[in-house]
Formats: sequence, C-alpha cells, structure tokens
Amino acid sequence: MSEKHYRQLRTARAENIPATVKRIFSYLKAYKVQMVIVLICIVIGALTNVASSYFITPVIDKYVEPYIGQTNPDLTQFIRMLYILASIYLSGTIASYIWRKLMSLVTTGLLHDIRTQLFNKMQNMSVKFYDTHTHGELMNFYTNDVDTIRPLVADTFPQLISTIISVSGVIIMMFRQNLILAAIAVLSLVVMSFITYYLGKFGRKYFIQVQKNVSDINGYCEEMFQGLKVIKVFQHEEESIKEFKKYNDRMYSVAVMSNTFGGMLMPINGNLAYVTYAIIAMVGAKLAIDGNITIGTLASFLLYTRQIAGPISNLSQQFNGMMMAISGAERVFNLIDSPNEVDDGKIVLVNVVKNSDGTLTETDKKTDDYAWKNPQDNSLTELKGDIRLHNVTFSYEPNKIVLNDVSLYAKPGQKIAFVGSTGAGKTTITNLINRFYDVEQGSITYDGINIKDIKKSSLRSSLGVVLQDTNLFSGTVLENIRYGNLQATDEQCIEAAKLANADSFISRLPEGYNTMLTANGMNLSQGQRQLLNIARAAVADPPVLILDEATSSIDTHTERLIEKGMDKLMKGRTVFVIAHRLSTVRNSNAIIVLEHGQIVERGDHDDLLEQKGRYYQLYTGKAELD
Repeated sequence: MSEKHYRQLRTARAENIPATVKRIFSYLKAYKVQMVIVLICIVIGALTNVASSYFITPVIDKYVEPYIGQTNPDLTQFIRMLYILASIYLSGTIASYIWRKLMSLVTTGLLHDIRTQLFNKMQNMSVKFYDTHTHGELMNFYTNDVDTIRPLVADTFPQLISTIISVSGVIIMMFRQNLILAAIAVLSLVVMSFITYYLGKFGRKYFIQVQKNVSDINGYCEEMFQGLKVIKVFQHEEESIKEFKKYNDRMYSVAVMSNTFGGMLMPINGNLAYVTYAIIAMVGAKLAIDGNITIGTLASFLLYTRQIAGPISNLSQQFNGMMMAISGAERVFNLIDSPNEVDDGKIVLVNVVKNSDGTLTETDKKTDDYAWKNPQDNSLTELKGDIRLHNVTFSYEPNKIVLNDVSLYAKPGQKIAFVGSTGAGKTTITNLINRFYDVEQGSITYDGINIKDIKKSSLRSSLGVVLQDTNLFSGTVLENIRYGNLQATDEQCIEAAKLANADSFISRLPEGYNTMLTANGMNLSQGQRQLLNIARAAVADPPVLILDEATSSIDTHTERLIEKGMDKLMKGRTVFVIAHRLSTVRNSNAIIVLEHGQIVERGDHDDLLEQKGRYYQLYTGKAELD
C-alpha cells in the first residue's frame, strides 16, 4: 500500500461525495425487492401529504364558508370530505410505517455486508498495514465509521427522496393556485438551498477531522487500557490523563466547529421558513380581501408553505450526521479498495510419496513428505528445508537500513541461532523468510527456489513460528492448540501438548482441554500461555521452525521441562532460533552474531568461544545484549 493511500485512510477526506453515495447505494442491489416497496411507499407518503393539503381548499370553499351563519347546515358532503381526508392521512401513515420498517431491516443487512467485506479485506492486508495502525484505529472502522452509515441510509436518504417528491408536488400545486404566492415560496426555497450548500462546504472539513480524532481517541484509550498495570506500577496516571486531555481537547475544538456549522442550518432555515410563512400570510390575505383568491386557497397555500419548510429544516438538522456518515463511509471504502498483500508466487506445496527409485509422486493424502510444485511444468522439488539469504539488504523506512548485505545459509536439519543486540536485525530475518516483508536487494531461496516465486500460503504453511508475544483466542484450550492445524484430531492436539510438556498443567485446569480461555488467556500464567503457543506449532508439524525468543517468558524450571520436548520437535527440521538466553543456543549447529544489521561472527558455540570475539564477551558477561 502506498504512503498516499495510508494518508487517505487516516484523513478520510470526503473529496467525492457523489461517488461515495453511489458506492453506498451499490450495496442495496442485494435488497431490490425491499427497495422497490420502500420507494413505492415513500412516493405514496409524499403524495398523500400534497393531496391532503390540496383538499383543504374545497373543504373550506364549498363545505365550510357557504354554511357560515346557517342554523341547520347540511354537513353530509363536509363529513364525506373528512372521510376522504382521513383515508389520505391513514394511507400516508401506513406507507410511512412500512418503508421505515423495511429500511431498518435493509440497513441492518447493508451494515452486515460492509463489515463482512471489511473483515475479509483485512485478512488480505500486509503486515505493514497493521504496523502503521493502532488497534483502536482499526476497530474504529468497524464501529464508528460503519455505524454512521445507518442513519444516512435509514433516515436521510428516504427523507431526501420524500422531500424531493413533496417539494416538487407542492410547487406544482402552488403554481396552479397562485403565481405570486408560488414565486415567494420558490424564492425562499432557493435561499434555503444556497445557505445549506455554503454552510456545508465550510463545515465539511471539520466533520472529517471529527472522524479522525474519534479514531485517535479510540486508539489511545485501547493502548492505555492494555497497559493499565504498567501505568499503575510506574504511577503514570497523571501523565496519562494529561495526554488524554490533549486528544480530548483536539476533539472538542473540531467538534465545536462542526456542530457550530451544522447547528446553524436548522435555526437559519427555520427562521427563514417562518418569515416566508408570514409574508405569504400577509400577501395572501391582501389577495383574498381583493377577491383574487379564496380563503380555502390561502389556507391550502399556508399548509404548503409549511410542507416545504418542514422537510428542508429536518434535512438541515441531519446535516451533521450526513457529513460524518459520508466521510466515515469513504474511510471504509478507501480501506476496502486498498491493494491486497502482494503475492506473485505460483509454486505451491503439495504432499508427495517417495518412490523406490527416488522419484516423487504427488498425492492428495496427508504424508510426511512434501515437495514444491511448479504449475508451469508440474515439476516437483523435494522440500528439504534448505534456506539461504543472498546479499540481503532491507529497511522498514527509507534511509534506515536494518539489514546490510547479509548472506547466510541453513542446511536441512540444522539449528541456526541468531544472537545480537536489540535492533541488530534478528527478527527482521525471520520476517523476511515468512515474507511478511519482501527483500529490497538480494534474495532468499528455499530449496533453491526464490521465495518470491512461492505462493505465500504454501510458504507459510511450511514454517512453524513461535513468537515471544503469545496470542491466544477465545475458545477452549484444545481449540487454541488446533489453531496450528485445523485438520488435527483431538488425539493429535493432546500429543502435541505432551510434546511441549503442556499436558501436565492442562490436566490440572478445571475442565482440562475443554477449559475456556478469554482475554488472551489471562487466567493462565505467561509461561503456560507460551507452552500452548509451542504446542500449537508442534501440531502444525512444519518442516521448518522459527523460534523468536520462544522461551524468554518462561522461567528456568519451565524451560528445562520443555527442552526435551523441543529437542523432539526440532529433530529432523531446519530451525531458526532467536534467543537472549545464550544457554539455550549452545547446541546449535551454527550461531550467527548480528550487530547493526551485519553478521560479525558465525560458528558453533565452541568455535565462537575460541575466537574470543563478540559472542565470547556476551557469553562470559563482559558485554551485554542491549
């Protein structure tokens, strides 16, 4: 994703309102039948309002005014007209109820569809995207940004259609009744439209900033809640409050401006409507006195005046929500339209059977042997676990090189350890092997194949990763272990737990393997969570293992418990180990010492001690990993 696209996601500038509105309506195609009924009901409701006001003229002129002063007037026709008016109002009420009920259902489905598309999109985003957005900001897409679309679709759009139909019908009826009064009403309508447009134009930027500041506050709050223990331990409450006040003050300032512009519309248009009503009443009274119009026509005209001003005032009142909804929708659509994680790889991983003559045959059955299949010629290359970096240079940000011309190799079955100071590039190497990021210069080969030619799903399925930070999901212990291999049986998951020496503590849990875990397994110790993480990697049974400081959060006693299990897990596999505890890498085939993105030493434990270089200083405590 380009830097420009990242900025668009954060600022959410509603630069193309018609396109955004059109995009929202595109989701309504799945609800064609409901929308047809809604449109019919809106038209009926709008026309009944116009018709009801029109019938006021004959009611007054034919059935009220002629009988004024009579002792026993004949009210038969008057009552019949009242029945007609009642029927018109009832039809409008029923139509209004139907379209509002249907729009509620349609809008709920629309938001469901947008959230589903948004979540599916996020599964295909690159790691860089998540590195540059806080969790709170990402959650803001699903909550605030998507939720603001609901009133826009359920209320504002239907009311806009109703207003267009009502105002059009009212203006036609006005011109049929009297040109002078109609001209006054239309002039007032034009002035209202201009005021709405220009205030909206000036206020739009503040509504956009409101969305961004809501996102920033959500991100900051989530970060503070996650680190609440750290805040209390270091007595950082006052500083956290001060920092939150900065976010909140920025939100306050832009919210005041946005509400100022949005709040001006309702009173301005409302007062203009009252002035118009008064002018029409005075001019209409003069026309009635002069005999140019009837009392019924004047009464009808005054009702029409309210029918023009009312809907426009209501739309003005919804202006704030409408602009926030459009800017929120554009943020969501910018994310949905952003490019997926690049994957140009074609070579896939397949199960194979080794024939007696050494050749390979692809099979659909699960085997312990794998091969890389090139779809262009259907050739098979046995997966052995030979991984090599060739003159790799990489940086996360321009002009800040993390790896500089790094070359190394891991032969099949070897255990390769990376040691070095923080920021030396150890984890970056494993990120590049996983293709979380792509190499800028140089190349990485896997069994002689450039990993850029391997499909990412196949590449990552061949790699088992145990990270320093454990991530457990809501569900049972068994389900969390099975996350490494969704096809694994209960027995295989339990066997993997035994291999990682997690079975003993799991058996002591209230419901054993069926114990529910929530909030990232907070009811377990850090060491227990890491043991489940290791069991998850074990059940995946990958040809290559990456252990990124996997035992850093485990106490010495627990570490000794899993050493034998880890040795079994690593047997016959290519293993990359990142560790701060140098005692855990002594038995590695090769130890690579990194400093400032470059390899400064390579050898086994004994060789490096004999060299009395950087590793010797670290191991003997004469230098520290900092």
